[in-house]
Amino acid sequence: MDGLSAATAGGPDRFALPPQLERGPDRFALPPELERGPDRFALPPELETPALVVDLDRLEANLARMAARARTAGVALRPHAKTHKCPPIGHRQLAAGAVGLTVATLGEAELFAAAGCPDLFIAYPLWAGGGRAARLRRLHERVRLRVGIDGPEAAELLAAATRGAAGPLPVLVEVDCGGRRTGVPVGAVAELAATCRRLGLEVRGAFTHPGHAYTGPDRVQAAAADERAALAGAGAALAGLVDGAPELSGGSSPTALAGYGPGGRAGPAATEIRPGTYVFGDRQQMRLAGLPAGQVALVVAARVVSTPRPGEAVLDAGSKALSTDRPAWLSGHGWLPDAPEAQLAAITEEHAVVTGLARPVQVGDLLPVIPNHVCTAVNLGREVFVVAGGELVDTWPVHGGVRRPPAA
Repeated sequence: MDGLSAATAGGPDRFALPPQLERGPDRFALPPELERGPDRFALPPELETPALVVDLDRLEANLARMAARARTAGVALRPHAKTHKCPPIGHRQLAAGAVGLTVATLGEAELFAAAGCPDLFIAYPLWAGGGRAARLRRLHERVRLRVGIDGPEAAELLAAATRGAAGPLPVLVEVDCGGRRTGVPVGAVAELAATCRRLGLEVRGAFTHPGHAYTGPDRVQAAAADERAALAGAGAALAGLVDGAPELSGGSSPTALAGYGPGGRAGPAATEIRPGTYVFGDRQQMRLAGLPAGQVALVVAARVVSTPRPGEAVLDAGSKALSTDRPAWLSGHGWLPDAPEAQLAAITEEHAVVTGLARPVQVGDLLPVIPNHVCTAVNLGREVFVVAGGELVDTWPVHGGVRRPPAA
């Protein structure tokens, strides 16, 4: 299956869906048996390993579940595509009801624009100097684009790059809600917004990322509260500086799952949410958000290449397939759903050492590994193998490490 259909003569607002997706969100209704799903991840035996493998039924169930949460909470869903960097998945997110996609880089924005996505948010303090200025202007004239901003220097470059275009560039001011990465304090939002307006940019609202939710399972609810408070404060600060009500964009998979939808708190400050990891799930989300193993839609398929000691095995998926990303509150470098008692104790570039196996495995056995952080694992790949019922049904491209514009 190819990616998102290119925009046609109808302009960037035209988003052509393949016939099997034309029915829109109704296609993603969850059958009861998929509400939790079996824990076993069936793999085609012919796979060349290591390989990224996506279970299509679980993927579509995850898309439907988050779309339903957003609808219940009364917020727009704008998923972060940096998790998958895969146009066919972006296509499905839009068909399931997303209002657009979020990206982290100019190259990612160009990728999804070239694939036909008409509405993009670069949720990053983009530096628009050098050759990026012309690229940004072309993108602004091609799709509905919003860009994040957290300082006057970046605002000057964004304004210069898009001056004279058919319309002003919309921006959202980034506010720091406790992650201490990028973003301004709530008290500085109004001043930065006023500077943007003087430079000719269109201030639409504010956004934040509660990254401190990832510091441990006991921090998720507090981070979600910080996110809501920061957005509420930013919204109040922007009164009179935006036309109409400000757009207030929050985002992370654990806080979206903790703070919105069934069981979540009512009245979120956000008008849209930007979860990314929810599309696949990973070991972090299993701990942070209580995600069942049966809802994890992507694994790294690995093969046993050695059984050097009793209770141990070596797999052919090392750091070049799983990444080395491991938060301090997780032990091991991934999780084996077929051997939950075991630990992926050590990795090098091409090896993963498994210890604590209760049952012996054989050289050649194929095992699924749930990565600690799926975004970094996917970024290392070039494709995902799509399975349904354990059978290979498709292969989708992954544009890992996208920084430059797509080749013409």
